[in-house]
Amino acid sequence: MSAVGEISFAGVGKRYDGTGTGEVVALADIDLRIGNGEFVAVVGPSGCGKSTLLRVAAGLEQATAGRVVVEADSVGFIFQEATLLPWRKVQRNVELGAELRGIDRPTRRARATRALAAVGLADFATKLPGQLSGGMRMRVSLARALTLEPRLLLLDEPFGALDEITRLSMQEELLRLYRDNAFTALFITHSVSEAVFLAGRVVVMSARPGRVHEVIDIDLPYPRGRELRFEPAFTALVSRVSRSLKEAS
Repeated sequence: MSAVGEISFAGVGKRYDGTGTGEVVALADIDLRIGNGEFVAVVGPSGCGKSTLLRVAAGLEQATAGRVVVEADSVGFIFQEATLLPWRKVQRNVELGAELRGIDRPTRRARATRALAAVGLADFATKLPGQLSGGMRMRVSLARALTLEPRLLLLDEPFGALDEITRLSMQEELLRLYRDNAFTALFITHSVSEAVFLAGRVVVMSARPGRVHEVIDIDLPYPRGRELRFEPAFTALVSRVSRSLKEAS
């Protein structure tokens, strides 16, 4: 049986007990399916529950309504910050996820070495995180996720804190990794152009409580290079998603 990475949300809601301020409804009636090998990006107004949706998919939070089904042998999660241990060298940071999963040392070392090569950091294995730029630290975070050989990769605005040039470069790097590793991806972002550049579908969420306002197919072939950003078809799709986002706000 081939490896699978799929997620389905059926009537999913999430409520928080806002002690002293009343109940907060973060998500309501989310119906969405992400199929094997898809790259899906989610955009929406600030506070609409995008990150909550991802955390529910990752099992870091429990839905209070509906059903979430994740079918994947391995799931990788990349946070907004690189979240590296400052006292561990790059190689050991990349091994950490596999180490916590109980993967034996020779296997996790070999995986980490391959992952660092995949993100272009093979020469930095013995450096400490403090010796790296912000973009390089995020590459280390990507490499750490890759050591788990994920069938499903969940990304919570991973490039939001990077400067524009580094961010564009990291988008291209992520698409190369997606091509080479064939995982399923759910990517949260505030950037419409980033969503259109990366994804095969863009989910536009409404203001809180977050609902699926619209799902827009991005009919642009892979692989996608930096020149795509200057093509009329790309600009038209960015405009369409932006209009939908304005309607949803």
